[in-house]
Amino acid sequence: MISRRVFALGIGAGLLPAPHAAVAQPAGKVPFVGVLLPHRLNPEFPAFIVKLRELGYEDGRTVRLEFKSADTRLERLPQLAAELVAMKPDVIVAANTPPTRAAINATKEIPIVMAQVGDPLASGFVRNLSRPGGNVTGRSSIGGDLAPKRLQLFKEIVPGARRIAVMFNPDDPNTTPQRQQAERAASQLGLDVRFFAVRDDAGVVAAFAEAASWPADAAQWFAGQDQAFVPASIRLAAERRLPLMVPQRWQVEAGGLIAYAADVSASYRAAAVYVDKILKGAKPGDLPVEQTTEILLSINVKTARALGLTLPPSILARANDIFE
Repeated sequence: MISRRVFALGIGAGLLPAPHAAVAQPAGKVPFVGVLLPHRLNPEFPAFIVKLRELGYEDGRTVRLEFKSADTRLERLPQLAAELVAMKPDVIVAANTPPTRAAINATKEIPIVMAQVGDPLASGFVRNLSRPGGNVTGRSSIGGDLAPKRLQLFKEIVPGARRIAVMFNPDDPNTTPQRQQAERAASQLGLDVRFFAVRDDAGVVAAFAEAASWPADAAQWFAGQDQAFVPASIRLAAERRLPLMVPQRWQVEAGGLIAYAADVSASYRAAAVYVDKILKGAKPGDLPVEQTTEILLSINVKTARALGLTLPPSILARANDIFE
């Protein structure tokens, strides 16, 4: 049976009985994996569930999965992490930087697998990448390092743009290095960048209204607890005819103009592999932290046409995904 919790998270599609169960656990013991999420819906998260299935773990039969979601209210994460720890899972998977911080603060004993964490060294989550030590390991995504390239791409696609409105969630520390890098890159590229902090739905509307009165030539979202606000941002950008760069591939498919970002699905698949290794006896502190190498360029040509933009052939040739 597929867990109702998985369906509630919007990630139930494609979960079929596992062909085998390669789980090194004592006889009769079903491993228990807790998952701490910043928000409920992420179209990329099914990659974690699918990879677990490929490794022989089926929720309700060969593994027990328990999800805790803050539903974008990051202040709830410490309480949710404490609740999860009290349930004594064998492993905790923490998606993004704020949930990872909450999980680490809640336990120094239960293994923690990071997924989509910007900079685990700067955040103090691990001592080093090759031998993290302690109870934490996982995969690191690229955050600030991509900020200059994103602005360069924007300048190529929208050559007339000089003023870029950048939206970010200030409660995610992953946005800090992105801002630092973007400020330096903007100076070198001759762009004027203005930053707009967004914490809730009302903040999205206010940010776009202020950006329009500036007026901005284009808009961008930093990666980091952006997902709840991007759908409304896509609509508002279309209404104001603002080219919008988004942090993830699925957001381009939903109508954003462009994304240049780490492959989120690959990170979630990697998290499942870490879980498998730990359940089979590996110590998290002995498992090196991987760094994302898969960077995807996604473009929505329908959105470009609606904005009257002519996409350079060189950009189209480099794109991993082109949405019509």
